[in-house]
Amino acid sequence: MDFKLTEEHLAVQEAARDFAQTELLPGVIERDEHQKFPAEQIKKMGELGFLGMMVDPKYGGGGMDTVSYVLAMEEISKVDASASVVMSVNNSLVCWGLEKYGNEEQKQKYLPRLASGEIIGAFCLSEPEAGSDATMQRTTAVDMGDHYLLNGTKNWITNGSTASVYLVIAQTNPELRHRGINALIVEKDTPGFVVGPKENKLGIRGSDTHSLMFTDVKVPKENRIGEDGFGFKFAMSTLNGGRIGIASQALGIASGAYELALKYSKERKAFGVPISQHQAIQFKLADMATNIDAARLLCLQAAADKDAHRDYSKSGAMAKLFASKVAMETTVEAVQIHGGYGFVKEYHVERLMRDAKITQIYEGTSEIQKIVISREILK
Repeated sequence: MDFKLTEEHLAVQEAARDFAQTELLPGVIERDEHQKFPAEQIKKMGELGFLGMMVDPKYGGGGMDTVSYVLAMEEISKVDASASVVMSVNNSLVCWGLEKYGNEEQKQKYLPRLASGEIIGAFCLSEPEAGSDATMQRTTAVDMGDHYLLNGTKNWITNGSTASVYLVIAQTNPELRHRGINALIVEKDTPGFVVGPKENKLGIRGSDTHSLMFTDVKVPKENRIGEDGFGFKFAMSTLNGGRIGIASQALGIASGAYELALKYSKERKAFGVPISQHQAIQFKLADMATNIDAARLLCLQAAADKDAHRDYSKSGAMAKLFASKVAMETTVEAVQIHGGYGFVKEYHVERLMRDAKITQIYEGTSEIQKIVISREILK
């Protein structure tokens, strides 16, 4: 075993860290306060290659491995989880799903623009009555011969108003249940497609989360991904990789909060000495550092499994389950270490605490991760 990162990995990590500190940190509190989408910053992320990191260079991507992606996601998420969720969805769900399962025409049409950040994508699975139980799709795609007629509503869609390309999961043959589901590529300006109001969220407030409504939307047959009935398998397979992205986002939120708490503990004095000299604070920092290192190793293990073409469903689920738990616990402790200052916005940790919670919910709740893990270990 060799736990050292390669020079290439270190370069990616440093580039992501520099971008986060110079481009994302200024204005991050204001964007959170006003729910402002980081449009300029996302555009620069695309120009630097952060939105198509794992896409084959022949489609305009970086051709990097999943380990590089995890390292970059951690650094971006330390500063701005609203920006990193855009990065995660575009890389893990949209670009990866299209490159893995799309046909050559679909790849040529969409991947170069997605990888460069010219456009961004959205992944549309959740519905008002189909969250954790993704088999219960109410959105329908009726086969009309040369096209599908799409009707329904999607909820909690990241990049809801800013995306140009939407991967929509819909039911075509209800009698076949999950085997009758299809995945369709829908472009933003298609007649009958309406973006609903923006959600007013606890955390990741800079990310634009919307409901989407489809009313008699005509989707050409050539926009279907894979064979008829492949949609549910497409969604589950894509989410397996997406969990690695969200795990690394949670890791970044945790490590960002820890770094702020560590720095503050050396500056803030109580009873005549820096609070870092008090055992109560030292023990908190020790637990935070240990848990973050453990979460990072789980994320890198899942990334290594994916890069080696091993089954990563269990390792990805473990990484997301544990890293999201660590994110929540670490950010709460970071606020505690800051005391009263931790409760105000200018010290950043309260925002990280609010951002942490969603990592235990989206792309499969912690409870769903336990189902995935238990199924794997009981095989």
